Amino acid sequence: MVIKTATFVKSSGKWQECPEPDMPEYAFIGRSNVGKSSLINAMMNHKDLAKTSGTPGKTQLINHFLVNENWYLTDLPGYGYAKVSKVIRKDFEKLITNYILNRRNLVNLFVLVDSRHSPQKIDLEFIQWCGESGVPFSIVFTKADKLKPYIAIKNVEAYKNELLKTWADLPEIYVTSAEKKEGCNEILSFIQTTNEFLTNNSVNFNE
Repeated sequence: MVIKTATFVKSSGKWQECPEPDMPEYAFIGRSNVGKSSLINAMMNHKDLAKTSGTPGKTQLINHFLVNENWYLTDLPGYGYAKVSKVIRKDFEKLITNYILNRRNLVNLFVLVDSRHSPQKIDLEFIQWCGESGVPFSIVFTKADKLKPYIAIKNVEAYKNELLKTWADLPEIYVTSAEKKEGCNEILSFIQTTNEFLTNNSVNFNE
């Protein structure tokens, strides 16, 4: 997929305030400091589209971007950020949950996981919740350039083995590096193929 245009649309504090659900939507989520904004910017060839910050938990709203005038990319708040109050963290969780379960044009949720770490409980629990809730999702391992390739492979395999304890099949898995733009084309190809399928089958999200 060639990215011709990518523009910020709006930030929403409630899922009901999101743009009209009239186009396919692909959302990105992960723990704070997983490299979500950097990966989005790398995919869009735009260094400042999604705001990056040295402070984890920067994204506190649902941020929508319109790509190529025909699909939405959504930047969701990070989950599991410990350095905010329990009340704020609960509000984040409610915002995320309501969006994921109620946004009818959400085609796929990309769950970002830091490839530098062995399986983390909070990531596994969120992935499990997605599965139990019937949410279509893929797993995206980030920051693969930050460690030696064999370690990244080892950590990815550890996640797969952990998930296969309770899952019969695994979702699509991508290994990425925002800095080297690795994996970006694979994700965009998946989105393009999915969009073509939706168009060919005349899917109407407003029905």
